[in-house]
Amino acid sequence: MQDNQSHADRPTRGSNQSGMRAYNERLVLSLLRRNGPTPKVEVARATGLSAQTVSVIMRALEADGMLKKGVRVKGRVGQPSVPIGLAPNGAFFLGLKVGRRSVELILIDFAGKVLRHSSEVYAHPTPSAVMEFTERALKKMRATLSAPQRMRTAGLGVALPFNMWAWDVANQSLDAWRDFDIVAALAKFVEGPIYLCNDASAACGAELVFGAHDKPREFLYFYIGYFVGGGLVLDNKLYIGKSGDAGALGSMPLAGSGTSGQQLVDVASLSTLEAMLHDAGQSHSHGWNDPAAWQFPRDIRDSWLDAAAKALAQAIRAATCLIDFDTVMIDGSLPEDTRADLVMRTRRALELQPLPGVNIPEVREGTIGADARALGAASLPLSDRFLVDRDAFLKG
Repeated sequence: MQDNQSHADRPTRGSNQSGMRAYNERLVLSLLRRNGPTPKVEVARATGLSAQTVSVIMRALEADGMLKKGVRVKGRVGQPSVPIGLAPNGAFFLGLKVGRRSVELILIDFAGKVLRHSSEVYAHPTPSAVMEFTERALKKMRATLSAPQRMRTAGLGVALPFNMWAWDVANQSLDAWRDFDIVAALAKFVEGPIYLCNDASAACGAELVFGAHDKPREFLYFYIGYFVGGGLVLDNKLYIGKSGDAGALGSMPLAGSGTSGQQLVDVASLSTLEAMLHDAGQSHSHGWNDPAAWQFPRDIRDSWLDAAAKALAQAIRAATCLIDFDTVMIDGSLPEDTRADLVMRTRRALELQPLPGVNIPEVREGTIGADARALGAASLPLSDRFLVDRDAFLKG
């Protein structure tokens, strides 16, 4: 983890911030985030805490504005139950996504709803352009918040490609990022702690925190962005490794491609589709952060999808040989119908080329979509301050 410690102890829920760090409180908040509004008796049963402990914890959290009571449920045996859930205004979190073709800043509430969004498209990212955008967008966002809301903003998460300088974008070198300390630069105008995560890992983290509730405890995750990336979830935790780059699926080498040294990133990325469009005399000047604006010739779209699906299937087979995944999830900055088509073609490619002794995992669509990286960035301070397994998303 890299964070700005100068404001790390700033209160987020009144004067009881130290109590917020108690494991039992985190456990209760994590359960409510996963299951939604729940009566106290069911919280006690699910967590293994005593009814008295749960009652004390939930009363304190409600008094601090972190929880709110729902409508009393009648018609059951015994006393009517009152479901209690997260209070959206209990805390706020900022997420900054630095991409290779765009930058985004979002503000979310405690329930994970995006309240504010600002973005900018560029031909290639430079540190100065990203800093200028972030300072300007952050100032506008903060101006829309009341003083209590600003006090309850728990930090900024940053999702960006690690080792960004290793790839050129739009024939422009990104070497300026090699020695640029983005956390130190942001700390000059950002109040509160700052957290840093690889962008594809952050997208996987968004699926873990905010995605569908029926996720397995372990899954492999692909995010199709300008460059494809991925994430690895083991035992309900995002595994990032010692360098923060575990699950760097875009770097996975491809066999039998006819091109020496070809990697998944060379085939299953939106940059590849962009090159195909350029070669066909088509333009895509609006960038890749607006999937709704996709309007491509069908033959080019299908050609890219077929090649991407075959490459993804090869990467899935290789990864499954190491860890016997039951589930693979594919998401990205794609229209929903294109994502569904890619998943279908990847399933078909896996079935056509089975490996003896290797079980074919279920391939499913991700549930977050184009906002996954920014939402994953915003989940970093949320996870650190209010959830169990708080180190699951953090680098270092």
